Amino acid sequence: MSEGAFGVIIIYMRIRLTKYGLPQVAVFPSLIIAAMILCSIFLQGGLLIGAEVILAGLLVWVLSFFRDPYRVVPAEENILLAPADGKITDIETVGEQDFICGQALKIGIFLSVFNVHINRAPCNVRVEKIVYKKGEYKDARDSQASRVNESNMLGLIRKDKPTDKLVVRQISGAIARRIVCAAKEGQELTGGERFGMIKFGSRTELYLPVNERVKCLVKTGDKVKAGVTVLVRYE
Repeated sequence: MSEGAFGVIIIYMRIRLTKYGLPQVAVFPSLIIAAMILCSIFLQGGLLIGAEVILAGLLVWVLSFFRDPYRVVPAEENILLAPADGKITDIETVGEQDFICGQALKIGIFLSVFNVHINRAPCNVRVEKIVYKKGEYKDARDSQASRVNESNMLGLIRKDKPTDKLVVRQISGAIARRIVCAAKEGQELTGGERFGMIKFGSRTELYLPVNERVKCLVKTGDKVKAGVTVLVRYE
């Protein structure tokens, strides 16, 4: 086995991966590592180096979808945390009729193919309603993707004051084809707790009722981390 293939195997073993990525997280990297081993047997010189560099890059790219880094979650009760890693693409007031049934502040987060794809609870909540909807697979950077794309809506109720209704919507993108939600109706989640993922590039949205207590702490273009970045503070 070449040093390159051996090094990639060590990296693969040390990266913390999510169980939500199964079976892809087991199959794809294993196939790439097997290909690297075969290259080390049948190729030499520049061809071997070139093939292993490409395969190593592909492995890192695949693992980026399924990595699950440790996060230190803020302990405050009067905040809402980012439910996903990525970039804030839109912040607007909309009518939310699926669960909140009124005017809501919507914060949209786009997850690129290089972001961590784990979804986390925005605060201490009880899961009241889960609704999966089939749909299209348009570019998740478009705010209209929430209307037409495949999605999974979680209706949540804050366990701490204010006991507002919240919505977290997992939305597939042009590349994403699989939404994973391990949460169940009636389940309680702590702030920052993992509840699922969207496999490959996607979009996650947070909705909360509009009122004078709400202060949005992010702006369009900001990069956020699930379970770490504070999106909203209740004053």
